[in-house]
Amino acid sequence: MKIAILGAGAMGSLFGGLLAEAGQSVTLIDINAAHLGAIRDTGLRLTNDSGDRHILALKVCRPEQATEPPDLLVVFTKTLHTVSALKGVQHLLSSDTQVLSLQNGLGNVEAISEFVPAGQIMIGVTTWPADMVGPGHVHSHGQGAIHLMTADGSERPALAACVDSLSTAGLRCEADPEVWVSIWEKVAFNAALNSICAVTRCTVDQLDLLPEGRALALQVVTEAIAVARASGVAADLARTSAKVVNAIKGHRGHMPSMLQDVLAGRPTEVASINGAIVAAGRRLGVATTCTATLLELVRLIQARAVVGTA
Repeated sequence: MKIAILGAGAMGSLFGGLLAEAGQSVTLIDINAAHLGAIRDTGLRLTNDSGDRHILALKVCRPEQATEPPDLLVVFTKTLHTVSALKGVQHLLSSDTQVLSLQNGLGNVEAISEFVPAGQIMIGVTTWPADMVGPGHVHSHGQGAIHLMTADGSERPALAACVDSLSTAGLRCEADPEVWVSIWEKVAFNAALNSICAVTRCTVDQLDLLPEGRALALQVVTEAIAVARASGVAADLARTSAKVVNAIKGHRGHMPSMLQDVLAGRPTEVASINGAIVAAGRRLGVATTCTATLLELVRLIQARAVVGTA
């Protein structure tokens, strides 16, 4: 397959590298000149459980430099950049291009629908870990998986081809008709850990310094799962709560992406995570008091960062 990765951060580079290593024709599309330059010069350095190596069979370019329409476009940009990123590659989107979102948060299908019909969209969630070590170098240790489905729920050949390509690359992918359960459970997980860590500047394990830290995280999960179920999605509270507890116990020193963004003075994805939960809760009459408070606190931190750079 001809595969383009839109957003070659840690996750996009990990996926692109593994797909290229498995024999796919992969192009990484990004605007990070240092990262693209390093890959162009010496290949992508990928450090994972299979070893430390350089993957040379990768093409890289900026959006305006991309010319070949892909069979599959995988979107890994942050949700707040989805529309602007797709505008930058709109010239690549043919009637045969499938677009797969493995992004965090909610609202991704709606954003992509501005550019291609629902019959060309796939939506999914991944638990693979990845960190950017430096330009051209990505680190990933541990296992993950991918659950995905077509946006319209249909079983079509493109879905099977996508699942096969990702699985052959070792990414443990499966088609899942109940993918929205996985998506909502990840949204609940991220709403709890990302936003609390962003506000407190705690690492994930430091939320256990006081019993109230874990209790607050679990309350956010409870609110998010209640909204999911009111939306008709059979998300599981016990399973999601257990994942949050396990993360607090085991993710020592981990700084979630929202905390990293706050520390760097960058905009966060809080609107598509906490904000989406709160908005849906208001429509459905479900209380989201803690989730809403964390949303406004993160927004206030972002506003302070903007004033500080003005």
